[in-house]
Amino acid sequence: MNKKALKTVFLDTVPVLTGYLFLGAGFGILLAEQTGKGVLWAFFMSVFMFAGSGQYLAVSLIANGTSLLSSAIAMFLVNARHIFYGISLLGTYKGAKAKPYMIFGLTDETYSLVTQNQPPEGMSKHKYCFLVTLLDHIYWITGCTLGNLAGHLIPINFEGVEFVLTALFVTMFVEQWLTHKNHLPAIIGVASTVLCLAIFGSEIFLIPSMVMIAVLLTVTRKTGRRRTDV
Repeated sequence: MNKKALKTVFLDTVPVLTGYLFLGAGFGILLAEQTGKGVLWAFFMSVFMFAGSGQYLAVSLIANGTSLLSSAIAMFLVNARHIFYGISLLGTYKGAKAKPYMIFGLTDETYSLVTQNQPPEGMSKHKYCFLVTLLDHIYWITGCTLGNLAGHLIPINFEGVEFVLTALFVTMFVEQWLTHKNHLPAIIGVASTVLCLAIFGSEIFLIPSMVMIAVLLTVTRKTGRRRTDV
């Protein structure tokens, strides 16, 4: 593995770097502002949780003194989407030495990179996926830690900084829409989410929408294969 290959992996993750530094900083600032927790909390939460939306939710749970059981259920619901799209990587990660860490470190952004990008010449797919996961994790830890330091040391009103999470997801959606000719998966995702939000409400819409998306994508994929065979 040469420096050129490593440089290629780094360049692939630059969009995530910029997003995670700001998104992580937003989390660190909120943690400091709303709970008073210090840099060690921000550091270890980003190391062992590594869940963007989950960590933002954790700030509210900690601030409100939510019970452990309720917190666990809320975290599961927020991060359950990983179950559905993580299954599609079972074949890609099969036989990888760092598979447990790669599973733990799977995020929406990492998933996007390892599924749409190919490893540079001289690097295996397993190595590429591992390095992307590791770099993204480092970016997140750095952003969370620096943000928490800023929240404690800089007397600035950071109201509204949590919107960075929404902005990142919108950016990812637009990028996927522009780089892929097949827009059906995106349409299915948006339509299913809106429908389930209307039916089930904002509290429990996530799991039904994920199930609906998984079913519809499976059906459309099988239909597409049949048409190709014909």
